[in-house]
Amino acid sequence: MSDGMVKILNGNTFVVSDVRGDIEASPSDPTGLFSFDTRFLSKWVLTVNGDRLMSLSADDLQYYEARFFLVPGVGSVYVNATLSVIRQRSVGNGFHEEVAILNHDDAPVDLTVRIEADSDFADLFEVKDTLQKKGSYARQAGEGSLLLKYRRDTYERSTAISSSEPCSFDEDGLTFSITIGPHETWTTGLDVAIEMLGQQIGEPEQEIEGAPRSLADQVKRPIPDMARNLAGWLDEAPQLECDWETLLGTYRRSLIDLAALRFSPMTAGSHSLPAAGLPWFMTMFGRDSIFTSLQALPFTSELAATTLRELGLRQGTRIDDFRDEDPGRILHEMRYGEMTAFEERPHSPYFGTADATPLYVVLLDEYERWTGDRELVLELEYEARAALHWIDAYADLQGNGYISYRRRNAETGLENQCWKDSWDSISYRDGTLPGFPRATCELQGYAYDAKVRGARLAREVWNDPDYAAELEKQAADLKRRFNHDFWVADGEYFAIALDADGRQVDSLTSNNGHLLWSGIVDESKAKTVAAHLLGDRLFTGWGIRTLAEGESRYNPIGYHNGTIWPFDNSFIAWGLRRYGFKDEAAVVAAGILEASRYFDGRLPEAFGGYPRSMTKYPVQYPTACSPQAWSTGAPLLFLRTMLGLEPLGDHLVVDPALPTSIGRLELLDIPGRWGLIDAFGRGRVDTSRVTGPR
Repeated sequence: MSDGMVKILNGNTFVVSDVRGDIEASPSDPTGLFSFDTRFLSKWVLTVNGDRLMSLSADDLQYYEARFFLVPGVGSVYVNATLSVIRQRSVGNGFHEEVAILNHDDAPVDLTVRIEADSDFADLFEVKDTLQKKGSYARQAGEGSLLLKYRRDTYERSTAISSSEPCSFDEDGLTFSITIGPHETWTTGLDVAIEMLGQQIGEPEQEIEGAPRSLADQVKRPIPDMARNLAGWLDEAPQLECDWETLLGTYRRSLIDLAALRFSPMTAGSHSLPAAGLPWFMTMFGRDSIFTSLQALPFTSELAATTLRELGLRQGTRIDDFRDEDPGRILHEMRYGEMTAFEERPHSPYFGTADATPLYVVLLDEYERWTGDRELVLELEYEARAALHWIDAYADLQGNGYISYRRRNAETGLENQCWKDSWDSISYRDGTLPGFPRATCELQGYAYDAKVRGARLAREVWNDPDYAAELEKQAADLKRRFNHDFWVADGEYFAIALDADGRQVDSLTSNNGHLLWSGIVDESKAKTVAAHLLGDRLFTGWGIRTLAEGESRYNPIGYHNGTIWPFDNSFIAWGLRRYGFKDEAAVVAAGILEASRYFDGRLPEAFGGYPRSMTKYPVQYPTACSPQAWSTGAPLLFLRTMLGLEPLGDHLVVDPALPTSIGRLELLDIPGRWGLIDAFGRGRVDTSRVTGPR
């Protein structure tokens, strides 16, 4: 792994270890066995005769499974190792590990094999912020297992460790005293099982579907057949054939990573939605889950359906300043750990995002357009209407008809409640930061799109033409005002925001592309906006920067101030396509997809915004999540955009505009209300000016 860590995951559970397979977590280190925001194992160190092992290689066989090849020895020099060790680990409800020790010598060998084990049961927020625990620990070593426990009032977490081979358990781990004959192999199976007791705030009291009732059951519970599950997932996805090997590899990697990031909330049973990313964000995020579901809709609709139901289930119902909650508001983030349970963090759920609520309506409409599933639209009519009501009744903080945000929880709430949510992402040309409330431009685009789409649903599904007409009237008024108030006349682009005084926050940003996607841009302004997006200040050849070169806060490795985000570019390309800029959309897609081959097909959360003429390879951003859901979904949306896939009633329109580098492309068995349809195209858009040779 590029960061020296090996990560394997399975839905709600993941393990991060070093290349030896060992876990030795420091207080702020995101290594360990995690599930539902708790670290259930913070130490897992294998020694042979008291010595640590040396890594030969580490293979991530699948997203849920890894294999480690090791030998005794320290440093970089060892001669004629007569022992080798293979660890194979699979994540399930905890993890299962097979340890095999091979004796390559002609003589038998006596060994003491030791696993040091411990758990700090840290909340993920405690790991990030290096905070101290407030509960008590207990250890119980028996003949057949080691039980690690944590308790704080009624909140309990437990980890149980067992072995298939005889061993001696103590409070710090387990020890095997073994003899391996000449050219023989010794193996043992190790099981680490987890249990959560104590009801989580914000979750209904119900048993998790399929969850065992005790730790004893969990220890004996087999790992699910993940190989069959993954094979089924890949078989059900549309099949891609094309001449460009890079795209084939990236497409497969995206499908596998999307499978890996499937997260099942406690109320969803076996259904799943996209978690945001590993390691910090393996949970439900309103914005991230919605964007990823939109990207994946032409390939799988299950994620969108679960996202809509689960976000609707937790939709805001009251005014709650601690959680930034309003009636109708869609959550930002849901957490299940100790700090949330004791209201030391507001994430049960936390609602501090201004974009998830209109985007919820956008996803509901897009889902119906693809699937024809009117039952879900009827089922979620109340939630959609409440979301639309929130836009006008609660989000207009300044009384000017625009969505704006200002956190009400000053201690733990987010300052910027848009997708560019770092503290310095919204700035004037001169680099100064505006006060609050802030009305960022893309929020208005999302609101416009939500009203237009809500009107369609009201007219065609909810049988409420009067409501549809009112939403259309509101959308037209919003579009007219927006194109006047946000337009920077001396630069001919849209300001990133309006400040508390209604003054334009006038830096040039990638947000303009989201405006094209939403449809709020006047046709007369679209060509100039597209020219900015593909101009040298924003477009690098690899992709479109978040902030234009020349702006005071521009930094090619600034989180939201000059880096390139694949997710951002995928929606920009969709927006370009919406306004008829098919070739420009293909150029953006080609740049990002070219970059993907330097990341082994796995696009990171973000990468450096340096000009392509300056870098042979895209520059890695050091703390980017990987895998990350909406980066995983970006190649899928690029495929939709390049092929021009657009639902039209019970038909699917195909209008390809592909880069020449792709050559021939076939996407077979695209699912939707039409059944299964194939799409074909041939690369005819010359992007060599910006993307260079393959």
